[in-house]
Amino acid sequence: MTHPAVMSADLAWLLDDVVDRVPGAEHAVAISPDGLLLAASRHAGAVEADQLSTVAAGLYALSVAAGRHTEFGAVKQITAEMRSKFLFVTATAGGAILTVVFAGDSEVDSIAYEMALFAGRADRHLPAFTALASPMP
Repeated sequence: MTHPAVMSADLAWLLDDVVDRVPGAEHAVAISPDGLLLAASRHAGAVEADQLSTVAAGLYALSVAAGRHTEFGAVKQITAEMRSKFLFVTATAGGAILTVVFAGDSEVDSIAYEMALFAGRADRHLPAFTALASPMP
């Protein structure tokens, strides 16, 4: 599958901005709905960015499937709390998936707010993936 061109410099700048500005943010990636890595923050190495992309695509796909097969509705945001980290996954209105890793002692309410703002800002720098995506309200 081919994807429209992405302005990766602008998108990488946004990913870096979130990591630099939001307390506890460590790494960020943007992926297409089918898991293709579009951009990564400067602190995410190539292997880590690929692994994070794969995990985010899987979590998002499972969440979308759960929403479709239950009465719970569309996926707004996914939060995974691990022993020492948080993983936040959200999709833009255009269907791209944004994922940020946060330190385990981060303020979850602040993270959720920042991720919603981030999705809106990043959407302007991403193509719409209407064929694959399940739009978020």
